[in-house]
Amino acid sequence: MYKVLVVLHDGDEYIRMNKVFVENMPVAGQYIIHSDGLPYKVEEVTSFVGYVSSKGATTILVVVPADKDAAVNDLYGIDIERDMDDPEYNPPKEDK
Repeated sequence: MYKVLVVLHDGDEYIRMNKVFVENMPVAGQYIIHSDGLPYKVEEVTSFVGYVSSKGATTILVVVPADKDAAVNDLYGIDIERDMDDPEYNPPKEDK
């Protein structure tokens, strides 16, 4: 797992969104579904060389909102736990 800082590029501004964990490092041009449930296109990936990962994020992902007509928008509303998790690795939680 990699801890990354997600930064939104909006016009001339760069807005810090949050730090998240990713299983595999995205590359420029790739789409991601962020923890807010919205799709973003990765614009730049910047990694810090020689930085100790135990201190926090080692990479900055600069993203822009996905184009409205991009196919990734059809995934909006996906429930990661319901739709993507494998039950053998993450059994359903029992009601208490």
